[in-house]
Amino acid sequence: MVISAGLGLIVGVILALTGAGGGILAVPLLVFGVGLSVAEAGPIGLLAVGAAAALGAVLGLRAGNVRYKAALLIAGAGMVLSPFGIWLANKTDNRWLSILFALVLLFVAYRTFRQANGQPIGNEYADGRPPPCIRDADSGRFIWTTRCARALALTGTVTGLLSGLLGVGGGFVMVPALQRYTDLAMQSVVATSLAVIALVSVTGVASSAIAGHLNWTVALPFSAGAIAGMMGGRLISARLAGPQLQKGFAITSAVVAIGMIVKSLA
Repeated sequence: MVISAGLGLIVGVILALTGAGGGILAVPLLVFGVGLSVAEAGPIGLLAVGAAAALGAVLGLRAGNVRYKAALLIAGAGMVLSPFGIWLANKTDNRWLSILFALVLLFVAYRTFRQANGQPIGNEYADGRPPPCIRDADSGRFIWTTRCARALALTGTVTGLLSGLLGVGGGFVMVPALQRYTDLAMQSVVATSLAVIALVSVTGVASSAIAGHLNWTVALPFSAGAIAGMMGGRLISARLAGPQLQKGFAITSAVVAIGMIVKSLA
């Protein structure tokens, strides 16, 4: 129980310091720290990251940074695919599931390192067209079009599938997608992503609990630690957040991913 709480604390701090995609390290920590399989660790990681994300989303709502209509659309699409992802995870051999998770983690590491080196991903297409979701200059709200709704719904389906399959919140999908498909400032992108993570996690966790795939003995202290870490991490994030921290997260993620591949192939 103490080990689970300590690992959850680490996840919460990472999430607070690195943003919505930082929770992807929850599953590897459970795999290496507690000895669970990816399928067993997934629902626990989803519960912990979802709980910590809910805290961040509430704070974002209070600050007016969450685009709640967009969050509901993305989350709605994600909730449909999340249970299927969980079912698929429990039907897939742990070795291949671990390798798939490691490949996703390597992608996150690459993208994070690239951004930390000053190579941002802009929100305009290569041909100069504006993104599908544009805010009204007067109201600040999205001008809803079929193109906008389709882009956000697609983001939700990918997020939901990966959330169920790998037990990740999906921030590493949503943050770049919202940057590409909307004209939101980074604060709103992160806050909206946290709201989606919290909502999609509810479906995934509920499905796992009903199916009897959620280890509450590990999940509860791990989640409590993640919430505490999120609260503590927010107090120091302004002083520590920056390119060097992002590079550190990227390098750590890459090392963990390689470790998962080696363990799976051993």
